[in-house]
Amino acid sequence: MSAVEAAPRVEGRSNRGSATWMVVPALVLLIGFFALPYLTIITMSLREASTRAVYGEGFTLAHYTTALGDFYIWGILGRTLLIGATVTVISLLLGYPVAYHLAKSRSRWTSLLYIFVLSPLLVGLVVRTFAWMIILSNNGVANQALQAVGLIDFPLQLMNNSLGVTIALTHVFLPFVILPLLGNLQAISPDLAMASRSLGASRMRTFWKVTLPLSMPGIQAGTILVFVLSISAYVTPAMLGGTGGRTMSVLVVQYLVDNFRWPAGAALAIIMAAVAVIFVGLYLRLTARAMRRLP
Repeated sequence: MSAVEAAPRVEGRSNRGSATWMVVPALVLLIGFFALPYLTIITMSLREASTRAVYGEGFTLAHYTTALGDFYIWGILGRTLLIGATVTVISLLLGYPVAYHLAKSRSRWTSLLYIFVLSPLLVGLVVRTFAWMIILSNNGVANQALQAVGLIDFPLQLMNNSLGVTIALTHVFLPFVILPLLGNLQAISPDLAMASRSLGASRMRTFWKVTLPLSMPGIQAGTILVFVLSISAYVTPAMLGGTGGRTMSVLVVQYLVDNFRWPAGAALAIIMAAVAVIFVGLYLRLTARAMRRLP
């Protein structure tokens, strides 16, 4: 074999070797910050309860069987999923027009609109939640405004329930659906819409047949992100939910911190994570089928 023939092989091996080493930092981070913590939580959920330590020495499935047989926990789990789905749908309905306008706008005020979109992320989560407590309380801004215009005679219960949690979480996570959609819509070539219009399609038909199908990857990414963040949120449900808006995250923290029942709390966390994975997997399959059927 000549040196000329051997050179490409040596170069190919070196490229593969360098590519392998480039993956190592990502694998270390994935194992250290994702796999190991989950393995620790799974192990803890299988340990015996103890009053003298975080967990006992033996192993048991009692925490899972107890949780899965408790209708109270199933009710909180259902409420958590319902809040997550509601926040996701509302965020998509509010965020899509904003992302579409930002993607198509050539106005000099576009930068200001970007700032408005990102503004919820520029303030701490606790501060934002306190602001919503001021707005939604019985003597808050919302009730006072409704009473001032004569729409209500008595204050509405806008806090300590799922409604207040849904409103606040929608405000918090709205940018997480706008930003993926914005990138996706900006990547769509304007020539496609122009071609559709030149063939006689109206603006609305062009949107439904061209723009919306091509923006499905952004919709998929944004909705999954908002759903996962909503069902795992803790600060907002803890501060605004009360007993009527309690979610699984709040319940898990109560098990761990207030009751010192670490194995039972770990079992609840694993159940919630498993349910979330199942729902996200089903959603991915449904949206993938929908995207394949689109024209």
